[in-house]
Amino acid sequence: MVTQEQTAQGTRSRWRPLAWVVPLIVIGAVVIVLVVRWLVSLTPIADFMRTYPGVSELPSWAPVGFPLWLSILHFLAGAFLLFIVLSGWSVRRTRRGGARPREFWIRDNDRLVRTRNPPVRITLTSWWHLTVDSLWVVTGIVFVVLLFATGQWVRIVPTRWDVIPNAISAGLQYVSMNWPSADGWINYNALQLLTYFVTVFVAAPLAVLTGIRLAPGFSVQWRRFDKVFPLPVARTIHFSVMIWFVAFTVVHISLVLLTGALRNLNHMYALRDDQSWLGLIVFVASLIVIAVAWALLRPPRLDAVAELTGSVKRR
Repeated sequence: MVTQEQTAQGTRSRWRPLAWVVPLIVIGAVVIVLVVRWLVSLTPIADFMRTYPGVSELPSWAPVGFPLWLSILHFLAGAFLLFIVLSGWSVRRTRRGGARPREFWIRDNDRLVRTRNPPVRITLTSWWHLTVDSLWVVTGIVFVVLLFATGQWVRIVPTRWDVIPNAISAGLQYVSMNWPSADGWINYNALQLLTYFVTVFVAAPLAVLTGIRLAPGFSVQWRRFDKVFPLPVARTIHFSVMIWFVAFTVVHISLVLLTGALRNLNHMYALRDDQSWLGLIVFVASLIVIAVAWALLRPPRLDAVAELTGSVKRR
């Protein structure tokens, strides 16, 4: 039997590498900043950055500001993404740790969705992961449709080749701690534009396709694709995309708060371009809503929600 002291020792040994990893990362970051600050002081680099200040010009018809639907979908996508990451990490930890799940869900085949083959039993955690996945995908489809229907797509889809050198310039400005001068209410800087484009039109589709490939039931039925698209490859891509989304979210929120929090939060949460506190208040309220939803959607309440679409069996 593992004693409490052994558990504490295991916990300490697990976190011990951070004692030297974290300082090493901080020192490395400082060195990189100093090197880049020296580079941007060189005449050729300075001339390059004057030619390409970091912003790619938008067409004259590009919309200004953000509509209400974009604010709502931004909140929903962020909330669903958080639940996806947390539930997905729980699924991965259970699979790799070898722990035996205690609760399982199986779809009722006599309701709205009926199939010829019998439903596949999955863990309750997998059901929750797939459910929020589905909600996130629906939100994303609505987002993309409205994006192109309203012309907002031009803000996150490159339309000029100079977006590449401008993105490099913006990256140098970020790393040198000299934030790019851009007005997100009108036009993102080029690095933001490319990052949003990759997130929406590359990372999100990859997450969906690899998620379908890994979904219980589909992975068994699609054995003929094992040679073309093996499960280990799909799992690696799926996990890598999750890391991208986590890193994107952390950097995105950090830059929103560091580069003019009140004005940036007003853009998305108050739909206005000023320095009032309304955006911050709505942002904090949205975080409270997400926290309450996460606290409520835990067993046994999660079991009750799952039973609306199937049967929950306990080991």
